[in-house]
Amino acid sequence: MPTASSPRRVIVAGLIGTSLEWYDFFLYTTASTLVFGKLFFPTFDPLNATLLALAANAVAFVARPLGGVVFGHFGDRAGRKTVLVVTLLIMGGATFLIGLLPGYDTIGVAAPVLLVTLRFVQGLGLGGEWGGAVIMSIEHGSPERRGFNASWPQVGVPAGYVLATALLTLLNAVLPDTAFLAWGWRIPFLLSGALVLVGLWVRLRITESPLFEQVDKAKMPLVEVLRRHPRALLSAFTARIGVDVAFYTFTVYLFVYIDKTLHLERSVGLTALLIGSALQLALIPLFGALSDRIGRRAVYLGGVVGAAVWVFVFFPLLDTKSFPLIALATVVALVTHAAMYGPQAAFIAELFSTRLRYSGASMGYQVAGIFGGALAPIIALKLLDIFHSTLAVSLYVLVALAVTGVGLAIAPKPDDARVVETV
Repeated sequence: MPTASSPRRVIVAGLIGTSLEWYDFFLYTTASTLVFGKLFFPTFDPLNATLLALAANAVAFVARPLGGVVFGHFGDRAGRKTVLVVTLLIMGGATFLIGLLPGYDTIGVAAPVLLVTLRFVQGLGLGGEWGGAVIMSIEHGSPERRGFNASWPQVGVPAGYVLATALLTLLNAVLPDTAFLAWGWRIPFLLSGALVLVGLWVRLRITESPLFEQVDKAKMPLVEVLRRHPRALLSAFTARIGVDVAFYTFTVYLFVYIDKTLHLERSVGLTALLIGSALQLALIPLFGALSDRIGRRAVYLGGVVGAAVWVFVFFPLLDTKSFPLIALATVVALVTHAAMYGPQAAFIAELFSTRLRYSGASMGYQVAGIFGGALAPIIALKLLDIFHSTLAVSLYVLVALAVTGVGLAIAPKPDDARVVETV
């Protein structure tokens, strides 16, 4: 049976915790495209209401770097385990409260204000979560398996998405639109309260990182990161941007495009993404393990090239309005994302020494989210509105992926999965 310090138990704890946090995060993201515009911004026309809902969604991406700084500091000073418990409580509590929020028709402007505030709190929690989960998985395992071990917290993204999307799909299918808008969408948010208790029970049963316990603790970790690892920070930041832009174009913007442009049922996008996300559950660790064999950058770059090509096929397939082709477009898009996302965690974490790893990895990863995931659906929506062509959206994704290619090229460490641990 795995002990409290075994890599397997730590990986399972990280996977469960990150899955729950991403479940919370994607519940909001998906609901912002389906119901929040109507409930919290009803005085605007449908397009602007959706834009405002997406802008409220983007607040979390602004909060994530702040969460990365704050929790990264304590993660490098006090320990990884305690921070992971705190971030799970913050995220779950905010999600539960969103499920209780009255709409604009009930409390007026206070409704969107409270919605944005709770989304900001969600961002704080997620900002501290990612770095800790990845680092615990890396620092409890052997250097030869870092790509594989670190990929499991990444699996939390599709796992959380599958769980959130499955619940919303089920509720959307069995409830009339009026019931879904009135109370059905709240059920998955309220369920988060119970799921958090499960995550806490698992996380409290693991031990602190052995590598962290062996090093001298930095007094001001972020200051040292800026002074000692500026190139690594820039590499982490740029290597992530294109991945984020592609992912949120292939997922969040997909909902908007299918609904507002193609005028298809919401279930079309939900089902296609559910299939693609389920496939990612296996592909992300597969690509992580592959990076242990042939190197992080080789696998990562393969995903970048694949996404850059596929984005020009993606929209024409959607435009057919054929569900099999829409599903194909989505599945292949998420396969290319898995190729980037599988090695990404180890790639970023290995750029920084143990005593500064939580702050450095969190900062590089989360700041990129502002320029990537936060803005991608909004920019894509406006590009289509201005140019009346998805080619503009595809070119935007291509430029972002080119930035990621630059980030991979400037990485300071050699492209070797068996990087020697430094303190």
